[in-house]
Order: sequence, then structure tokens, then C-alpha cells
Amino acid sequence: MTRAFVFPGQGAQTIGMGKALAEAYPAAKAIFDEVDEALGEKLSVLIWDGEIEGLTLTQNAQPALMATSLAALRALEAEGYAVTDAAFVAGHSLGEYSALAAAGSLSIGDTARLLRIRGEAMQKAVPVGVGAMAALLGLDFEAVKEIAEEAAQGQVCQAANDNDPSQVVVSGHKEAVERAVEIAKGKGAKRAVLLPVSAPFHCALMGPAADVMAEALDNVDINAPVVPLVANVRAAAVTDPATIRSLLVEQVTGSVRWRESVGYMAAQGVTEMWEIGAGKALSGMVRRIDKSIACTAIGTPEDIAKLKE
Repeated sequence: MTRAFVFPGQGAQTIGMGKALAEAYPAAKAIFDEVDEALGEKLSVLIWDGEIEGLTLTQNAQPALMATSLAALRALEAEGYAVTDAAFVAGHSLGEYSALAAAGSLSIGDTARLLRIRGEAMQKAVPVGVGAMAALLGLDFEAVKEIAEEAAQGQVCQAANDNDPSQVVVSGHKEAVERAVEIAKGKGAKRAVLLPVSAPFHCALMGPAADVMAEALDNVDINAPVVPLVANVRAAAVTDPATIRSLLVEQVTGSVRWRESVGYMAAQGVTEMWEIGAGKALSGMVRRIDKSIACTAIGTPEDIAKLKE
């Protein structure tokens, strides 16, 4: 079986995630310690024993989800599995940073600091209440792109996340996104719902955040990943550090081409995907994209025990 390791994005966070891994595996605990040290605060206390409102804040959710993913990876490594067993790594939005840390392209400390900066910059880019995101279910990407263009009316409205054949997320000005929801309902969407997010990610309104990330990324070392990264905005494999750096900036305002990314990996012979970290959202998307790909979510010691069986 040809395998890919995939890493979840925002929305997968839950209080207590990764705690059992940290208790069972010293190498997993070390990741949380390293992230705490890099950020100069006990993010692990918020992750394991805090309030979900605090954890859901973008600047906390992003490094927290990365820490949980890398802790799961370290636990897998302790059991004899390695990232080099995979043909590709990929991540959904912030999960791309987890994928790069997993593949040795970014250090854990730099990744945590970058995600804190990214979360804060995304939050600051647009005042609360000005932007919105909505999931349109039952329509394909091309149909949603047309709806977004029709809904814009001089404002920003973009197809932001091409998640799977039946789920596309639009992002932009709140009024424009609300118009898109109404248009989508009229064009046969099964459901069209505003998402409980604090900012309109992956659209042109995130321009100020992209500028912040360009500066932040200039100040970190990026190595060639030991396993090729399938990049969100390109839906193809990249290994060149300079290219990775520029794509991470582009990713802030660009679409997450997840459906195409999974299709690309399938075309390269991937038959199995391991979702490393919190939740099972990506596994669900992958199944809807290509039923022939076997999906396994790995976020607890029990999940790892099942693998060994």
C-alpha cells in the first residue's frame, strides 16, 4: 500500500486532545513541552484542561492542533512507524504547517511561533463581524465559484475551501457570503450554512495577514522536506524550500484545494491515508473524494494499538 500522512486544520480542536498520547508516550509529551516553551506560555494547560472558547481562538487553535498532530506522529515513531514510510505529506490549511514540521522542513518551535503569528494576523486582518464563511453542500467547485462571483457585487466573495465533491466553503464580506448562501439555496444546494469562525480565511480580505506571514517566514529556516509536500494552493508536490516559503504566503489568501490534492495523491498511486492528530474530518472528506482510499484517523493511544493489531 502506498501511504500519505495528512494533517487536520482548524475546527478539529477539542479540550483534552493529545492528553492521553502525552501520558502514554514521553516523546509525545516532549512536543507539548516544546510548544509551551516556544510560545512562552502553558498552551498545553489550555488544550487539556481549559475552556473551548479559549482554545477555539485562532491564535490558540492553530499551534494547539499542530502540537497534537506532532505528538501523535512522535507516538507513531515510538512504535516503529516513520514519516518516511509515507509517499507524501499534506495538511488542510494550518495542517500544512503540521505536515512541514512532520517532514522536518520546519522546526517544532518555529512552527508553533509561526502559527501563533498566523492566527493573530488572520484575526487582526478583518474586524470581527465584517467577514464570514459559509459551507455550501451539494454543489461542486465550479458551481460555487460562479455563485461567489454573482454574490460579490463589488465586495469580496471567494470559493475558499474545495473540501470534497459535495462541500465547498465560501469566504469574504459578511453581506456577500450571506448573499451566496441565498443564491446557493436557489441553485439546489442541499444545505448552505454560515460557519462559526472568527474571520474570513483564504480570501483576499486576508491580504494584511499574508504580508505579516511573508515577513515572519523570511526569518525562519525552511529545509527540504524528507517527504514531498502536496501544497494546498497548488494541489501538487513540492520540495524546494523557496517554493514552500512563497506558497505558505500565498496560502493565506488562496484557496485550499483539498479535493484536487487528494486526487493528485491518488493519481500518484496513494491507496491509504493516515489522518494524524485531532478528529476525523479529513478522513470523511477523503472518503467522499475517492472511496478506494483507505483512511485511518490516528489521535489516541487506542488508535495506535489498533494499527499494531
